[in-house]
Amino acid sequence: MSAADSRIRARLRIARADFSLDVDLDLPGHGITALFGHSGSGKTTCLRAIAGLERAADGYVALGDEIWQDESRGLFVPPHRRALGVVFQEASLFAHLSVRRNLEFGQRRAPAEQQHFSLPEVAELLGIGHLLERGPGSLSGGERQRAAIARALLAGPRILLMDEPLAALDLRRKREILPYLERLHRELSIPVIYVSHAPDEVARLADHLVLLDAGRAIASGPLNSVLSRIDLPAAFADDAGVVLDTVIDGHEEDHLSRLRFPGGQIWVSQRPEPVGTPLRCRIHARNVSLALIPQHHTSILNCVSATVVDLAATSTPGQLLVRLDCAGEPLLARITERSAKRLEIRPGLALRAQIKSVALLD
Repeated sequence: MSAADSRIRARLRIARADFSLDVDLDLPGHGITALFGHSGSGKTTCLRAIAGLERAADGYVALGDEIWQDESRGLFVPPHRRALGVVFQEASLFAHLSVRRNLEFGQRRAPAEQQHFSLPEVAELLGIGHLLERGPGSLSGGERQRAAIARALLAGPRILLMDEPLAALDLRRKREILPYLERLHRELSIPVIYVSHAPDEVARLADHLVLLDAGRAIASGPLNSVLSRIDLPAAFADDAGVVLDTVIDGHEEDHLSRLRFPGGQIWVSQRPEPVGTPLRCRIHARNVSLALIPQHHTSILNCVSATVVDLAATSTPGQLLVRLDCAGEPLLARITERSAKRLEIRPGLALRAQIKSVALLD
């Protein structure tokens, strides 16, 4: 099945006494789409409505050619008849069943021709083969979540919905499970909708980003296209930055690794991975400064050529966000109005972007 056959259409309107959801989404049929926003923005309500766990009075939900809800025709397919898998904050495994029997329960939900994985394959994919005969009570939080994801995948879904699956885990368990989510990202052929309020999770995993605020989708598009926008509300601009997909290009003798991306090269502390390994990096606007000429007398190693695209004020008086283009790759810089005037920063100006810190997402 092609990605075009799995595009998600969701037009949802839900009115409550203290909250309303009003979104119209057209999401890609591949990769991970993150629903991101602050608490109360409508992320979970949106996900539950797509799953059919909450019925929008004025709603339309379709996955490719399968229409799951069309209130204009009185059509509503209940959740158990939708070809989806759902993973919540809590794993909700059956406590009286072993991990293997929990997985077999999921497997029985779908005909064999609809299953993407066998039980041994999904156990290997999520690193739980050695846990199959154990009970859920003996597992760590991260292990339970991996088992819950495996059970959802064995049900043969056409889409996987994940509602803050790491929110209940401590930092150590989050770091344990994130590599498995990245592996799913690489190997799953079905789309994933991933709810999160954690910017680093979104930066590490997402291909497509939907920003929700007060029940409205204020931005939706490819990850960097949304992250690099400078017209968003101040609440999102405070943590502004972009994500770069880089490749390890070499290892230097002075304990540095050289990363390559379309806009140039950047150096980071030496990495253990071999040359050619892809790495995803996050660069915050607050860690980018601007110069009109190359700077030789500076401790900042990472300096790339860029062109100013646009400028916008921030919620902090006297500070601006500058959107840059680095050979087609977006970059953001946060500078003072005084610096902008002194350097005569304007759209079309060619300059150098100095990157003071690179956050590797691993």
